[in-house]
Amino acid sequence: MGEAKSAIWRNYIPTIFLLGVIGITAVWAFSSGNSGKEGLPTVSPTAAVCLVLIGLIAGTLGGIIGTGGCSVMLPAIHFWMGYPVPTAIGTTLFAVIFTAISGGYGHLVRKNLDVKATLWLGGSGILGVLIGSWMFTLLTTHASLMGLILGLAFLWPAVRMIWEGLLKGSAPRQEGTSIPLHKLGLAVFGFIIGLLTGIVGLGGGYALVPGLIYLFGAPVYITMGTSLATMIPLALVGGGIKLAQGYVALGAGLLLAAGTVVGAQLGAAIIKKFKPATLKLIFGIYFLYVSIKFITGYFGIMIW
Repeated sequence: MGEAKSAIWRNYIPTIFLLGVIGITAVWAFSSGNSGKEGLPTVSPTAAVCLVLIGLIAGTLGGIIGTGGCSVMLPAIHFWMGYPVPTAIGTTLFAVIFTAISGGYGHLVRKNLDVKATLWLGGSGILGVLIGSWMFTLLTTHASLMGLILGLAFLWPAVRMIWEGLLKGSAPRQEGTSIPLHKLGLAVFGFIIGLLTGIVGLGGGYALVPGLIYLFGAPVYITMGTSLATMIPLALVGGGIKLAQGYVALGAGLLLAAGTVVGAQLGAAIIKKFKPATLKLIFGIYFLYVSIKFITGYFGIMIW
């Protein structure tokens, strides 16, 4: 009984700590007027609740089917809350810092990740993030082009999730406790993920999970933890750069983060109560809608 309580406490230490950091920082940001620059949507009490709920949904989904919360948060705060594309990218990537730390630690204590693979992916990914962040600054004055890039980026998770949803989630069922260590392959793959993270701010989970499973033959459960752990340095560097550049609405990002941190733990707790294939199909259709909305917007065709 004592060991069980100790294990539960150990698993939730980072969540409690992160929520404390988020809360203190949020109070400072809103009270000092540093919650966001002029011209951004005002964070009213209603908007604050919406941001937390968006983060909660994103974190819960990530906990259940292993996708990054950015894929849900980014289009939600851009299309329905009015944040410009560059700010939506920076804000959601900033929020994922906290989610990745919480989820990555949880998988580490449960030994659901491959440390060596994480180091190769994360190390090369940081270089990719740095280059991608530089490319991001070149694209910020071309919001429509950035929207097109986002639309194309969303096609991958949409097609992948619809496909797996229709096939009842028939992903490979490799067993094992480690990922085959193809050092050069992992380094190149990590660099590409980092590059995309720096440019479009989607965190990388949407590509890391299927890539590790189908390209490297990784065990499914090890993949989930390795993906989240890899996202820690990518989100830290990418989100930190965008915060310094002024592309993070700090107040909104912290509220999203609070929701995702709780949602990630909720998703992990209720994962067995849902059919992942059904959720993948539903959110795959949603991501396809988001992709089409971004792409048609580039051509001046606005759909609801």
